[in-house]
Amino acid sequence: MEMETSPENVVNLNIGILGHVDSGKTSLAKALSQVAGTAAFDKNPQSQERGITIDLGFSAVVVDLPPHLSGQTSKSKLQFTFVDCPGHASLIRTIIGGAQIIHMMVLVVDVTKGMQTQTAECLVIGEIMCKNMIVVLNKTDLLPPEKRDLSIEKMKKKMSLTLAKTIFKSAPIVALSANPVDSQSKAEGLDRLLGTMKEKACLPEKHLEKPFLFAVDHCFGIRGQGTVLTGTVLQGTVSVKDEIQVPSIGFSAKVKSMQMFRRPVNTAEEGDRLGLCVPHLDPKQLERGLVCQPNYIPLMYASILHVHRIKYFQGNIKSKDKFHISIGYETVMAQLTVFSLVNAVENMSFDLASDYESKEELQEGENYFMLLQFEKPILAAPNSLAIGSRLEMDIDGNACRLAFWGRIVHPITDKNYEKSFLPHLRIYKMKERKGVVERVVKDDVLIAKNLIKKETNAQSFLGLSVDLSSGEHGVIESTFGKSGKLNIHFEGGLKEETIAKYKKEATKKTAPSETPTDVILRFKRYIFDTEKKMIQN
Repeated sequence: MEMETSPENVVNLNIGILGHVDSGKTSLAKALSQVAGTAAFDKNPQSQERGITIDLGFSAVVVDLPPHLSGQTSKSKLQFTFVDCPGHASLIRTIIGGAQIIHMMVLVVDVTKGMQTQTAECLVIGEIMCKNMIVVLNKTDLLPPEKRDLSIEKMKKKMSLTLAKTIFKSAPIVALSANPVDSQSKAEGLDRLLGTMKEKACLPEKHLEKPFLFAVDHCFGIRGQGTVLTGTVLQGTVSVKDEIQVPSIGFSAKVKSMQMFRRPVNTAEEGDRLGLCVPHLDPKQLERGLVCQPNYIPLMYASILHVHRIKYFQGNIKSKDKFHISIGYETVMAQLTVFSLVNAVENMSFDLASDYESKEELQEGENYFMLLQFEKPILAAPNSLAIGSRLEMDIDGNACRLAFWGRIVHPITDKNYEKSFLPHLRIYKMKERKGVVERVVKDDVLIAKNLIKKETNAQSFLGLSVDLSSGEHGVIESTFGKSGKLNIHFEGGLKEETIAKYKKEATKKTAPSETPTDVILRFKRYIFDTEKKMIQN
């Protein structure tokens, strides 16, 4: 392991270290790393005061490139950048923000306690954001020596059973002690973990042709130099003297200089951990957020997601409900409208010209979309990941607060979208009205009652198709009198049974059957149509 290698000869892989509070994540990051980056190892004064990680910490180690990756890059070294995420339940927003930049996940479990609430939430986040995971059973030094091996094996079996229901069923499990309580003892199992990381390492697909996008997690000023923005390149490339933009404050400037873990570089690409120095920016204006190629990131007032329900969430996810929505490092409240594509197809995409059926509640399945109407606008890049959660739930409870996730398939950037966009969004509800046949007038005409009320404007119903419970199909032709009755014409004529049931001349009865024939009007009503039109295909 070494850190003397030129940054230009190093390919970077971000490893998120996640788990329940006090499981030893920061100790593990410190034990594995050879260089500390921004906020590493709880340098934040508040972290030291509270005794927990409250912010994202970054550190790194460089190793020889594993042989199985040699054909994928011309570089000879692999850098593991560790993203030490908070574990406390109240900091889930920071965890979600940190998880967006990771390529591999290390789930840290206190071997003396096993799965805990936030361990489970981190596992859920991992299933959404990262398909490559290693489980670490930490603090093995706290187990009684005579029972240590047996206790570790029992915990491995428990974890294997838990993972069997997830996409991580084949994830390796490594037992170790990152920071032994006995100060005279050495950390154990770190080489085994590092070896497993090298074996599991996969280089992510890069999108260097896309516009530059940079997730900033810390910002600070350097006297006489400018302001340094530290973060991770999410896509594209950046070079010294390139113009970049901080869209949240409308600031633009040229990159003055760049560093990777204190080493100067002239260019950086997707996946790299980077510090950008720019002039004339007040660091107090930006804590964390997005930096990009000028005019790339829109301000969204609403958006459409292709959405998936998280199976561990036990609550309801209904249209008109409000949930916390986390996109990148931002979290805002939004009102939901759930809808689906009736005839779902593989690789379906959202099309504003298509019809969608309104749904009362989000269920498990692949064919759901969701309209998010944000309480305040949010900055997000195209195709951003969004996670919906109930952050107001008891943080000390054992219920999963993460409810759904999805990708933005249609950003809505017009402030007046309720007038300009929503009327064109073809989400419908199926409606049904029922009346009954009062009498048959001709072999192909009858009079229906109770289908509309006396005070209803009948003109909007003329020309609509209806079905009889006896099977005939007709069209509303005109009104009959002023009491809400309607004349209905049947082009193919009525069935003989229907005629016989109602026509006195045919039945020679003085009253119709006690069981009336229903007249059923079915139609679509688009939920954002201000005119409330009735539509029939």
